[in-house]
Amino acid sequence: MTIKIPSPERAVELRSAVKSKYQKVAASPENHFAYPVGKAGALKLGYSHSWLGYLNADVIDRFVGVGNPFSIRPPKPGDRILDAGCGCGFDTFIASALAGPTGRAIGIDLTAEMLALPRLAAESFKHGNVDFLEGSIEKLPFDDGSFDLVISNGVLNLIPDKQAAFAELARVLRLKGALVSADLLVIETIPPEMLANTDAWST
Repeated sequence: MTIKIPSPERAVELRSAVKSKYQKVAASPENHFAYPVGKAGALKLGYSHSWLGYLNADVIDRFVGVGNPFSIRPPKPGDRILDAGCGCGFDTFIASALAGPTGRAIGIDLTAEMLALPRLAAESFKHGNVDFLEGSIEKLPFDDGSFDLVISNGVLNLIPDKQAAFAELARVLRLKGALVSADLLVIETIPPEMLANTDAWST
């Protein structure tokens, strides 16, 4: 199967549209998504009540994930975890807590406004080791084999160059590491007018 990669100019437009949307989501996630968000959304997706106890209310309120990657492969004690497209840090904080004091979770996101909240919350987080970086999944700032587990929740569909993103995620995984992604899949042909709509791309 051939994956069509947008032109560099189109990729810039798409990244800009995604950043613009999530700048707004950072202020409030309401009315931006066609599915439940926040605590109601997390519980519906099978997140444990006890996990939510690790998080402050602002982080919970801004959860906009489409699935629960921990239902497939939860972090193990001592794991190093990358949350690719971490947003408000919801999954990053949970991963850090599950990995325990000998593990570490790092969240990376394209949008500085989204990172402001988890960086503030990390200052009082007592359940594990956690860091947040601004950057692109298409060009990760990590050495080869840095992580035991990579998680992603509703993000890979937003990336213009998916081949580059998957190559980078594979590069930073250790031998026998795992990539667990919850995401949106297209099962029908997308009309050309929707493909041309930058706002639709960031939905």
